[in-house]
Amino acid sequence: MVSDGMRKPRLLCLHGFRTSGEILKTQLHKWPQSVLDNLDLVFVDAPFPCQGKSDVEGIFDPPYYEWFQFNKEFTEYTNFDECLKYIEDCMIKHGPIDGLLGFSQDLNMTRCLILTKQGAILSAALPGLQEKGVALTKVPKVKFVVIVGGAKFRSPSVVDKAYSSPISCPSLHFLGEMDFLKQYGMELLESCVEPVVIHHPKGHTIPRLDDKSVKTVMDFIERIKKDVSK
Repeated sequence: MVSDGMRKPRLLCLHGFRTSGEILKTQLHKWPQSVLDNLDLVFVDAPFPCQGKSDVEGIFDPPYYEWFQFNKEFTEYTNFDECLKYIEDCMIKHGPIDGLLGFSQDLNMTRCLILTKQGAILSAALPGLQEKGVALTKVPKVKFVVIVGGAKFRSPSVVDKAYSSPISCPSLHFLGEMDFLKQYGMELLESCVEPVVIHHPKGHTIPRLDDKSVKTVMDFIERIKKDVSK
């Protein structure tokens, strides 16, 4: 528990494609209570009801949601500006929000490899979009991000704004050694300044934390608590 007078960092948690805030909350319960007790996690559903089949049907109950829509190459997006405005509204409603946590959900490998990484992609891109003044202009600066299974946007119009400058806020990344999407997470690390990385032996999932990983996460929390308290 937080015992030094500093408040818990509050994170807006962005779920994966065609899942939900409740599903992400369930998935994060893999983490030890000692970690969860030091974070103030806010779970929200994406703004648009699922417009197709969800890969978690039969595993997690509906309803399912998506943040925006896209073409099969993941280079053209529909309702993207509406998505950014919705996230800003959530940050105002549940504020003060200090940072973002994003996850992408596992998927069938025959589909486009990065289609379900919406929560993780958004969380990593938003600090850069905010810095350029094209998103989150009505809320305080994002102080840190936690990315589970990350990647970058592919649209040139978004790439030019989100990653033209290094992502300088503290960032914690989880990469699975057996994750067939690992290469996309590695590419994202190249855009981050001194990222903290936890490698785990599993695939595309929120991992359980061993003792070493717990220490890494807790050290990261202590670091961001100081930024939150400024």
